[in-house]
Amino acid sequence: MFAIIKEKKEKLSTPTDPKIILVELVTAIANTLKVDRCFLYVRDPQTRLAKVAYCFCRNPHVPDVSSNQWQEETRLETQDPMFAAALNCQETVYVEDVETASPKIVNREFEAREFGHRALIHAHLCTEGKLWGILQPCVFEHPRQWTTADQEFINRMITRLIPLVQQYVKENLSAVAEKV
Repeated sequence: MFAIIKEKKEKLSTPTDPKIILVELVTAIANTLKVDRCFLYVRDPQTRLAKVAYCFCRNPHVPDVSSNQWQEETRLETQDPMFAAALNCQETVYVEDVETASPKIVNREFEAREFGHRALIHAHLCTEGKLWGILQPCVFEHPRQWTTADQEFINRMITRLIPLVQQYVKENLSAVAEKV
């Protein structure tokens, strides 16, 4: 499972275009965890402009939720307890079954309407008390128990993703601002 970390380590330690590395990492995370979909939500903590920058779908019937457009967040924390936890830089949330999870953790109706998955990891990409993004591997047809190895893997990937996401957000939002 940790082969991806060794394989990507050289790329992660050298300055390069974060877009390329992020696409590779999201795909590799999905393949390593054998999930149906894995996406990377990126955001600027100051402006609250955000988008799903990358989405890997193993199954063609699973919707791709990626977007090219930055949008202002619309108080997602009022609808989604996991997003509220992310904004507060709380620990990653591992949901084994959306249908049986506590309403304090999961808003079932919101998850069904917006995402349709059955089990997920809601990995918070935080540094210095600020949320820069969320990594979300998920499965659709059945519950899934997230193992200790899965959790260790995600924790390692979070530390690798944070600087890349920060670089991506800063470079891409400045390019958007220059066009305006």
